[in-house]
Amino acid sequence: MAYVPASAMKITVVSPTPDMTGGCRVIAIYADWFVRFGHEVTIVTNRAQAKRGWSPFAFPKRAPSGDPVSHFDRLALQVRRVGEGRVTAAQVPDADVVIATWWETAEWVNDFPAGKGRKFYLIQHHEIHPYLPLERVQATYRMPLQKVVIARWLADVMEREYDDATSVLVSNSVDHDQFFAPPRQRQSAPTVGLLYSGADWKRFDLSMAVLENIRVRVPGLRVVSFGSERPKRPMPEFVSFSFEPRQDELRNLYASCDVWLTASVSEGFNLTAMEAMACRTPVVSTRTGWPAEAIVDGENGFCVAVDDAAALQQATERVLNLAPNEWARMSERAFATVRESTWERSARQFEQVLVDGSALNVHPA
Repeated sequence: MAYVPASAMKITVVSPTPDMTGGCRVIAIYADWFVRFGHEVTIVTNRAQAKRGWSPFAFPKRAPSGDPVSHFDRLALQVRRVGEGRVTAAQVPDADVVIATWWETAEWVNDFPAGKGRKFYLIQHHEIHPYLPLERVQATYRMPLQKVVIARWLADVMEREYDDATSVLVSNSVDHDQFFAPPRQRQSAPTVGLLYSGADWKRFDLSMAVLENIRVRVPGLRVVSFGSERPKRPMPEFVSFSFEPRQDELRNLYASCDVWLTASVSEGFNLTAMEAMACRTPVVSTRTGWPAEAIVDGENGFCVAVDDAAALQQATERVLNLAPNEWARMSERAFATVRESTWERSARQFEQVLVDGSALNVHPA
């Protein structure tokens, strides 16, 4: 069916403190596309510390205004910062649609009067973390907000644990103008890439333990990493780390790797895995988030059980030790996995959800 643009809407996106995390990036991407589609978009956010948002860490890099540098900085739309703490209805414009983007913002949006717009809840993770108030977080998933989830497993959780089968799946995507690489061969020095995060559930410590073991068996191993946090302790000498690299530098980081490694205990989506594949890099991941849906063992990478260090090591070594033609074939299959995925397509799906509510429910059976 051909895409039919929706009538112009006033859309309010309520965000926690913006930063350079992947969750903020997804919000920025959708806001930008909604503007391109002709809608009037306002992002309303507070100035509370980043630990109130989806990460328990404060990000020291700040703009001249004193606000944290964030993915919102480049947007050609109104970003209304309203001070610390709770965002109230009086601080939010009247609109056709209002979108909560995090459990705290869901609490705020749930209390807004009808004039602030039909209420939606963009869910990027099942935010059950030890540093968050569990009962309050869970209560937001039971609120009468139309849920938009970014991965199938989240739709399953919403139905299984919160008795809500109306979640609409709008998958994250990849910007192929930003993330791409020509067909290529393996690096001259075996190279593994990974995202740095100090969050316990990202298990960077496990990844590093695995890589230390691999170094013994794979001479000359190189490791490249980047992140929106500064490492808590110095990186080993064999790791090249980039703090908040420019967005146009990320493609080269991904494309410099023979395999992308992720050892998370839990992932809402794992956007870096998709971006690595767009740059023709096979992925070795724990069975969480999008990789659990997209990786076919031996085809575009490998998926292993959570916390299985031996399996992570074995799978990573298998990719590094592939014959050149076999690695090139896996690289091409990784790219093929995400070739048809685009943010424009996802944004159009999201737009239609905002128009039709749950009419486009694509929750898997």
